Amino acid sequence: MVPNAAQLQATQGRILLFERILAGARRTYSPSNDAAMAEGYLLEIDKLQADIRANLSRVPDPVKAG
Repeated sequence: MVPNAAQLQATQGRILLFERILAGARRTYSPSNDAAMAEGYLLEIDKLQADIRANLSRVPDPVKAG
């Protein structure tokens, strides 16, 4: 889970990095190799997005929300 705003931003940055890696791989690898290489990145992106959704759907602590 993403516990705070700084971690949320870092997690979003990781997703962007993985997406850029995958986009670059499409220009470099054959379709079959690209699919095999992309699988792990896509699974990690799914996990990170689930962490972000969990963070954003949480009701903020009123003391910290300010």
